[in-house]
Amino acid sequence: QVQLVESGGGSVQPGGSLRLSCVVSGYTKRSVCVAWARQAAGKEREGVATFYRGGGRTTYADSVKGRFTISGDNEKNIVYLQMDSLKPGDTAMYYCVLEPPPCYGRDIRDYSYSGQGTQVTVS
Repeated sequence: QVQLVESGGGSVQPGGSLRLSCVVSGYTKRSVCVAWARQAAGKEREGVATFYRGGGRTTYADSVKGRFTISGDNEKNIVYLQMDSLKPGDTAMYYCVLEPPPCYGRDIRDYSYSGQGTQVTVS
């Protein structure tokens, strides 16, 4: 059974940084897409960044390019989201999501597995 457990959220001032972690269990195949999505109060969930494990390729939403970095530790089965230069508009619940292949180009909002989320507040 696939499980995704997020941690690292919190409250930070504008311009600050946070690093989110997602521990992936129950999925050991090398080829998989692991991504971060977020949902602000009253808004729809949106994709933030994707890590294509196996090839190491990454993609980002335009709103976070140059500020957020997604990376993975394949040995520990953890995916990170380093968030720098945070803005109030980044305030949201952040979810780790996973999709088995074929997943390249798939909308993050349609991924099959999701964690419970970790809250990020920038104010």
